Amino acid sequence: MFILDITNVVTLLLLLIVTVLLIFLGHELKKSYITAIPLFAFLALLVSHVVQLMTLSAEYSDMSSKLTWCIVLDFAFIFISFLSYLWIDDIEAKRTNKKSIDDSLEWFWKEV
Repeated sequence: MFILDITNVVTLLLLLIVTVLLIFLGHELKKSYITAIPLFAFLALLVSHVVQLMTLSAEYSDMSSKLTWCIVLDFAFIFISFLSYLWIDDIEAKRTNKKSIDDSLEWFWKEV
C-alpha cells in the first residue's frame, strides 16, 4: 500500500519549504490565490490519508499509527495555510480597497 509519508523528516522539510515559499510568493505578489494552493493540496492530502486509514486492511494494521501522525501533520499544515491565506487576503483587500473575505481577525493582524 502506497502512503505519502509526511512523517519522514526529509518529506516534512520539503513540504515546509514549499509551503513557506508559496506563502512568501503570495505575499510579494499580494495574491491570495497563491496561498490557497497549499491549502487545497493539504486538504486533498488529508482526505487521502483518512480514506487510507478507513480502508486499511488487517495485513497493514501496523501502518495505522503512521497514518494517524500523517493526519495530525495534515491538520497542522492546513492551519498554517489557512492563517496565511487570511493574512494575504487581508493584504490584498487593503491594496485594492475591497472588503476582505473575513475581517474578524483584524485585531490579530495589527499585532503581527
